[in-house]
Amino acid sequence: MLYINTVICHSLAPNAKQEVFMLRYIVVTAHQSEYPAPIEFTKGTVLTIGEKYAGPEDWQDWYFCSTNRHPGGWVPAQVFHLTSEDQGLALEDYSAKELNVAAGEYLIGGRMLNGWVWATRQDSTDQGWVPMDNLKPLNF
Repeated sequence: MLYINTVICHSLAPNAKQEVFMLRYIVVTAHQSEYPAPIEFTKGTVLTIGEKYAGPEDWQDWYFCSTNRHPGGWVPAQVFHLTSEDQGLALEDYSAKELNVAAGEYLIGGRMLNGWVWATRQDSTDQGWVPMDNLKPLNF
Protein backbone atom coordinates (compact mmCIF):
# COMPACT_ATOMS: atom_id res chain seq x y z
CA MET A 1 0.00 0.00 0.00
CA LEU A 2 1.35 3.45 -0.93
CA TYR A 3 0.67 6.49 1.27
CA ILE A 4 1.25 10.05 0.16
CA ASN A 5 2.70 12.18 2.93
CA THR A 6 -0.32 14.47 3.23
CA VAL A 7 -1.86 16.12 6.27
CA ILE A 8 -4.27 18.98 6.77
CA CYS A 9 -2.90 22.14 8.35
CA HIS A 10 -4.18 25.60 9.19
CA SER A 11 -0.89 27.50 9.38
CA LEU A 12 1.47 27.06 6.42
CA ALA A 13 0.01 29.39 3.84
CA PRO A 14 0.78 33.01 4.61
CA ASN A 15 -2.13 34.09 6.83
CA ALA A 16 -4.49 31.69 5.07
CA LYS A 17 -7.80 31.02 6.80
CA GLN A 18 -8.59 27.79 4.95
CA GLU A 19 -7.38 24.22 5.26
CA VAL A 20 -4.16 23.52 3.40
CA PHE A 21 -2.85 20.13 2.34
CA MET A 22 0.81 19.66 3.16
CA LEU A 23 3.18 17.48 1.15
CA ARG A 24 6.85 16.71 1.62
CA TYR A 25 9.06 17.55 -1.32
CA ILE A 26 12.66 17.21 -2.33
CA VAL A 27 14.16 20.05 -4.34
CA VAL A 28 15.35 18.72 -7.71
CA THR A 29 16.39 22.08 -9.20
CA ALA A 30 17.79 24.99 -7.19
CA HIS A 31 15.82 28.24 -7.06
CA GLN A 32 17.14 31.74 -6.31
CA SER A 33 14.76 34.67 -5.98
CA GLU A 34 15.30 37.65 -8.26
CA TYR A 35 13.30 39.87 -5.89
CA PRO A 36 15.17 40.78 -2.67
CA ALA A 37 12.32 43.08 -1.51
CA PRO A 38 9.08 41.19 -2.27
CA ILE A 39 5.71 42.87 -2.31
CA GLU A 40 3.62 42.28 0.82
CA PHE A 41 0.20 43.61 1.74
CA THR A 42 -2.76 43.03 4.01
CA LYS A 43 -6.39 42.28 3.25
CA GLY A 44 -8.15 45.42 1.97
CA THR A 45 -5.03 47.02 0.45
CA VAL A 46 -5.68 48.87 -2.82
CA LEU A 47 -3.54 47.43 -5.63
CA THR A 48 -2.57 48.88 -8.99
CA ILE A 49 -2.83 45.97 -11.41
CA GLY A 50 -0.27 45.88 -14.19
CA GLU A 51 0.80 43.36 -16.81
CA LYS A 52 -0.16 39.70 -16.77
CA TYR A 53 2.82 37.30 -16.66
CA ALA A 54 3.55 35.78 -20.07
CA GLY A 55 6.90 34.01 -19.62
CA PRO A 56 8.06 30.67 -20.98
CA GLU A 57 7.14 28.83 -17.76
CA ASP A 58 3.41 29.12 -18.54
CA TRP A 59 2.54 30.23 -15.00
CA GLN A 60 -1.09 31.29 -15.26
CA ASP A 61 -2.85 34.24 -13.61
CA TRP A 62 0.09 36.18 -12.14
CA TYR A 63 -0.10 39.98 -12.34
CA PHE A 64 2.51 42.64 -11.65
CA CYS A 65 0.91 44.72 -8.91
CA SER A 66 2.01 47.71 -6.85
CA THR A 67 0.75 49.49 -3.75
CA ASN A 68 1.29 52.96 -2.37
CA ARG A 69 4.03 51.40 -0.18
CA HIS A 70 5.75 49.08 -2.70
CA PRO A 71 6.84 49.62 -6.33
CA GLY A 72 5.62 46.20 -7.42
CA GLY A 73 5.79 42.44 -7.52
CA TRP A 74 4.01 39.38 -8.88
CA VAL A 75 0.64 38.55 -7.32
CA PRO A 76 -1.69 35.61 -8.09
CA ALA A 77 -5.14 36.57 -9.34
CA GLN A 78 -6.78 34.57 -6.54
CA VAL A 79 -5.72 37.07 -3.86
CA PHE A 80 -7.35 40.21 -5.30
CA HIS A 81 -10.65 41.41 -6.73
CA LEU A 82 -10.64 43.78 -9.70
CA THR A 83 -12.46 47.02 -8.92
CA SER A 84 -11.63 48.63 -12.28
CA GLU A 85 -9.46 47.87 -15.30
CA ASP A 86 -6.21 48.64 -13.45
CA GLN A 87 -7.19 48.64 -9.76
CA GLY A 88 -7.91 45.86 -7.32
CA LEU A 89 -8.57 45.16 -3.67
CA ALA A 90 -6.63 42.54 -1.71
CA LEU A 91 -8.87 39.69 -0.56
CA GLU A 92 -6.31 38.42 1.96
CA ASP A 93 -2.89 39.09 3.44
CA TYR A 94 -0.13 38.18 0.94
CA SER A 95 3.64 37.98 0.69
CA ALA A 96 5.55 37.34 -2.54
CA LYS A 97 8.60 36.15 -0.58
CA GLU A 98 10.38 33.39 -2.48
CA LEU A 99 12.38 30.70 -0.73
CA ASN A 100 15.93 30.21 -2.03
CA VAL A 101 16.55 26.47 -2.19
CA ALA A 102 19.30 24.08 -3.27
CA ALA A 103 18.91 20.69 -4.93
CA GLY A 104 18.55 17.95 -2.33
CA GLU A 105 16.81 20.07 0.32
CA TYR A 106 13.61 18.79 1.90
CA LEU A 107 10.55 21.04 2.12
CA ILE A 108 7.05 20.89 3.55
CA GLY A 109 4.66 22.37 1.00
CA GLY A 110 1.35 24.00 1.80
CA ARG A 111 -0.77 26.29 -0.36
CA MET A 112 -0.37 25.84 -4.12
CA LEU A 113 -1.14 28.69 -6.53
CA ASN A 114 -0.53 28.86 -10.26
CA GLY A 115 2.56 26.67 -10.47
CA TRP A 116 4.08 27.71 -7.09
CA VAL A 117 3.87 26.26 -3.58
CA TRP A 118 4.26 28.04 -0.22
CA ALA A 119 6.93 25.91 1.44
CA THR A 120 8.83 25.62 4.70
CA ARG A 121 12.31 24.13 4.97
CA GLN A 122 11.97 20.81 6.77
CA ASP A 123 14.78 21.66 9.21
CA SER A 124 13.91 25.31 9.95
CA THR A 125 11.16 27.92 9.96
CA ASP A 126 12.27 29.58 6.67
CA GLN A 127 9.24 29.96 4.39
CA GLY A 128 8.46 31.27 0.92
CA TRP A 129 7.18 30.46 -2.55
CA VAL A 130 9.00 27.86 -4.69
CA PRO A 131 8.17 26.87 -8.29
CA MET A 132 6.47 23.45 -8.42
CA ASP A 133 8.65 22.49 -11.41
CA ASN A 134 11.68 22.57 -9.07
CA LEU A 135 10.18 20.01 -6.67
CA LYS A 136 9.41 16.30 -6.53
CA PRO A 137 6.73 15.05 -4.10
CA LEU A 138 7.90 12.37 -1.67
CA ASN A 139 6.01 9.27 -0.52
CA PHE A 140 6.22 7.49 2.83
